[in-house]
Amino acid sequence: MAIQRMDNVGIVVEDLDAAIAFFVELGMELEGRTEVEGRVADECTGLDGVHCDIAMVRTPDGHSRLELAKYRSPTAIGTGPRKRPHNILGTHRVMFAVDDIEDTVARLRPHGAELVGEIARFEDSYLLCYVYGPEGVIVGLAEQLR
Repeated sequence: MAIQRMDNVGIVVEDLDAAIAFFVELGMELEGRTEVEGRVADECTGLDGVHCDIAMVRTPDGHSRLELAKYRSPTAIGTGPRKRPHNILGTHRVMFAVDDIEDTVARLRPHGAELVGEIARFEDSYLLCYVYGPEGVIVGLAEQLR
C-alpha cells in the first residue's frame, strides 16, 4: 500500500505563541489549537505523562501543515545549540515557496528570523535563502524568478 500524502511536520517549541506568530507572518494560517494528554499521547510518543499544547498551521493552498507543540510535561529537552549548522544530521529544513523573498525576510526579522547565509541566486530560476526560525529550525525560502 502506498502513502496517501504527507500530513504534517512537527516542531517542538518553547514559546508556542511566538512560533505561531512567526509562521502566520510567513503566510501560513492558524488551523486550530488544542491540548493533548493521556494514554494515547503517552503510547504514541513513548513518553510518560505527556501534556502539551498543539497548534496546527497550514499553507494557504491547504496542502501542507506544521504541527507546533509546546510540552508542559515532560519538559522539552534541548540537545545543543538552537542555531545549528546547515550540515547537521537529522531534520534539515522546511522549505516554502514565496512571492518576494526580500520582503518575506524583512517581515520575519521582527519575529526572530536571522539569515543563515545570504540570499543567493540559482541560475535564472530561483532566489533562495535559509533563515533560523523558532527554536533554531531552519526555514528555507524560494522565490521563483519569472
